Amino acid sequence: MADEPEAIFRSAEMTLIQLYIPAEISRESIYSLGSLGLVEFRDLNKKVNQFQRSFINEIRKLDNVERQYRFFKSEMDKKGIEMKETLFEDATYNIMKTSELDEIVSNAQLLEDRLSQLTNASDDLLKRQMDLKQYQQVLNSTDDYFQRTLAPDLLDLGDEQQVEFLENGGVHDANFITGVISRSKVDVLEKILWRVLRGNLFIKFTEIEQKMFDPKAKEFVDKSSFIIFAHGEVILQRVRKICESLDASLYFVDQDIKRRTQQKSEINDKLADVTNVLETTDRTVETELRAMSLELDTWWNSVKLDKSVYSVMNKCYYDLTRKCLIGEGWVPTDGLLKVKASLEAISVKFSTNDESSFPIIVNTIETTRTPPTYHKTNKFTAAFQAMCDSYGVATYREVNPALPTAATFPFMFAIMFGDLGHGFIMFLAASLLVLNENAIGRMKRDEIFDMAYTGRYIVLLMGLFSMYTGFLYNDLFSISMTWFKSGWAWPDHWNEGDAIAAHQVGVYAIGLDPAWHGTENALLFSNSYKMKLSILMGFIHMTYSYMFSLVNAIHFNSVIDIVGNFIPGLLFMQGIFGYLAICIVYKWTVDWVAIEKPAPSLLNMLINMFLAPGSVEEQLYPGQAVVQVILLVIALICVPCLLLIKPLYFKYTHDDGEHYEALPDHEASSDDSNNLLSNLNLDDDEEHEPHTFGDVMIHQVIHTIEFCLNCVSHTASYLRLWALSLAHAQLSSVLWSMTIGGAFGSTGLGGVIFTYIMFGMWFVLTVCILVVMEGTSAMLHSLRLHWVESMSKFFEGEGVAYEPYSFESVLAVAAE
Repeated sequence: MADEPEAIFRSAEMTLIQLYIPAEISRESIYSLGSLGLVEFRDLNKKVNQFQRSFINEIRKLDNVERQYRFFKSEMDKKGIEMKETLFEDATYNIMKTSELDEIVSNAQLLEDRLSQLTNASDDLLKRQMDLKQYQQVLNSTDDYFQRTLAPDLLDLGDEQQVEFLENGGVHDANFITGVISRSKVDVLEKILWRVLRGNLFIKFTEIEQKMFDPKAKEFVDKSSFIIFAHGEVILQRVRKICESLDASLYFVDQDIKRRTQQKSEINDKLADVTNVLETTDRTVETELRAMSLELDTWWNSVKLDKSVYSVMNKCYYDLTRKCLIGEGWVPTDGLLKVKASLEAISVKFSTNDESSFPIIVNTIETTRTPPTYHKTNKFTAAFQAMCDSYGVATYREVNPALPTAATFPFMFAIMFGDLGHGFIMFLAASLLVLNENAIGRMKRDEIFDMAYTGRYIVLLMGLFSMYTGFLYNDLFSISMTWFKSGWAWPDHWNEGDAIAAHQVGVYAIGLDPAWHGTENALLFSNSYKMKLSILMGFIHMTYSYMFSLVNAIHFNSVIDIVGNFIPGLLFMQGIFGYLAICIVYKWTVDWVAIEKPAPSLLNMLINMFLAPGSVEEQLYPGQAVVQVILLVIALICVPCLLLIKPLYFKYTHDDGEHYEALPDHEASSDDSNNLLSNLNLDDDEEHEPHTFGDVMIHQVIHTIEFCLNCVSHTASYLRLWALSLAHAQLSSVLWSMTIGGAFGSTGLGGVIFTYIMFGMWFVLTVCILVVMEGTSAMLHSLRLHWVESMSKFFEGEGVAYEPYSFESVLAVAAE
C-alpha cells in the first residue's frame, strides 16, 4: 500500500461526498464514521429548528443521563472519591447495541433514585444530628451557668428557701430563653435586644467549640449558645421573634434541675441512635459511589459518543417515505477509500434480508463550494500549525505558512535571545517535557503548564537555536569564551596612562572575537553589527515570503496576479531594500582604513536616493549615482503598474457592468445511484458577492498603498532583532556583575557563604527574568514578525478549518 501524500506544504485535496444510508443501520454507520474521523458533515437541516429534528428525543434522553452522571460525580466530590478516568489511548469505540443503550439509561435512573434516597436520608439525619448536638450544647451551657450562679445565691437564703431555689433550677424567676445562633450574628442580636428592651434583660453567650451545620448556608459554621433572662411573657415573645429573625434555633430547657438532667439523658440517647444510623447510611452511600467510580467514566464516554452520533444524524436529511438517511460531508481525497471500506463493512455486517433495504451508497459531488482547509500534522508540526492557524486559517490549497515557520520562528527568536547558557536552560527544560511526553500527556495539566507542554518542540528548537546564536555572539551568561585563537593582539609594551589599542593579527574562526569583550568600543561595534544584520535578516525573510505569492499564483493559474502584483512588487522591493541589503554587504567587504576613506552612512545614502536623485555625497562605489537613479525610476514605475494592471485587465475581460455570478453548488454527480432521490434538493448554493470594476479598483488601490508603505515599515520592524538582542545582552551583563560577579573576590568562610547566596540569587533571577520573562518577550516579537511582516506578503487566510466528526475530538472536548 502506497504511503499517503503529505499535506503540510499546502492543504490536502478534499472531496464532497453524499451518503445514502438505510435507516435501520444509520446509527451503526455514523458510529463507524465517528471512529474513523475523516468526514466533516454538513448541516442539511439549517432551516429546521433544533427541537424539531428527527432524533431530538434520543438526544434529550441522553442529556438526562448525563445530568444523572453529573449528579453522581458531584456526590463523589463531596465524599472525596476520585473517578477512575479512561485515557484517550485506552478508549474503545465499539458500537453499542440499542438494547445496551437502553440498559444504561435504565440503570442510570435506578442509581439516581437509590442515591437520591440515600443522600436525602443522610441530609435529614445530619440535620437531626446537628439539631440534637445544638440542644446538647444548650443544656450543658445552661447547667454551667446555673452552677456558677448557684453558690452566691444560696448565701443569702434560708434552709427552706435553698430547697425551693434548688427545685427551681437555681433561679428565682424562670423567665429565660435558650438557643443557638451563628457566631457572626452574636453582636447584632445583642445590640437589637438592648435597644428594643432598653437594657431590661440579662444575656449570656457561650462559644461552641465544634462547628455546627447550617441548613441555609449548607456548610459548617461557628455558633454560640445563649441564654436570655427577661420579665413578662410579652417581652419574652418579642425576644423569640427577634432571635428567629436572625436564624437562631430556640430550645426548651426545663427550669427544674432533675428534669433538665433527664432531658440531657434523653438527648444523649437520641443523638447516639441518630449518629449510628447516619454512619450506616454514609457507609452505604460511600460504598455505592466507590463501586460507581470504577465504571462511571466508561459509561459517560459511551453516552457522549452515542449523543454525538445522534447529533450528526440530526444534520442529515431523514426521508421517512424511503426510510433513508441522506448526508453530505467533506472527506480528504486520499481518505475516500477508507470511508467507503468502513461503510461497506457496516453494510455487510448489519445486512438484512428485507427486500426494501439497499446497500450504503457513497457519491462524490462536483461543486463550486470552497472546501475546508486540512493540514496533516504530527506531534512536532502540530504546535507550529496551531500558531499560524490562530492568526488565520489558510485558504484552501494555498501555501501553508506553518512549514517555513517551523524553522524561521525559533531562529528569529534566537537572534533576539542569543546566549549559550540561557539557551541551554531552555533546551534542558524542553528536553524534559519531550522525553517524558507520554507520562505528562496522561496527567491533568493547568492552563499555563499545558501551553508549555503543547509547545514543547517549539521551546526545544528555540533553546537549540539560541545556543547556536549565543555561540556566534560568544555570550555565555554574558561572559565571552575563547573557543579559538583571537584575531587581535595587545602591544607588548606601553607607557602608563597611555590609551591602549589592539592590532589585528588574524581572523577569528567563527562568531564574535572575545577580544571585543570589555573594550570601550564594544557596544558601538556590536550595535552596528547587529543593526545591519537585522536589516539583512528582515530582507531575506520578507523576500522568500514574497516568493510564496508566486507559488500560489502558479498553483491557481493566475497569470494576472503574477503580472499585475508579483513582478511590480518584487521590482519595487528589490530596487530599494534589496539594493540597501547589497550595499550593507558590500560595505562590510571594503577595508576603509586601508584605503584611508571614511565609511559612508547607508542611512543618509537611502534618504538622499529619494530626496536628491543623482547626487551622492559620500560615494560607496563607482557609478553609484546612475545606479540609484535607475533603481528609483524602476520603483516609481512599479507603483502605477501595481495600481492599474489588474483593474484594467478586469475591465478588458468583462463587459461594462458585468458581474461575477455565483455558480450552482452541485454541477454534476459521478453516479446517479439509479436516480435514487435524485430530485431531492438538499443543498443550498454558496453565496458569491458580485464584483464590479469599482470593487476591483478600490481593492487594488488599498493593496498598492499597503504594499508600498509596508515595505518601509516592515523593514524597519526587523530592527527589533537588534534592539532585543542588545537589551538581552546588557541585562544579562548587569545581572551577572550585580550578583555572582561581585562575589568572586570574597575570601574565607564568609566569602563562601556570600558566594553561595549570590549564586542562588543569580540563578533564580536568571531563570525568572532572563529565561522566562525575556524569553516570552522575544517569542512574542518573533511571532509578530511572522504574523505581520512575513505572512502578509503571501497569506490570504480566508479558509475554514477542517473539523471532521471524530470520537477522539468528542472525548477531548468533553474532558475540557
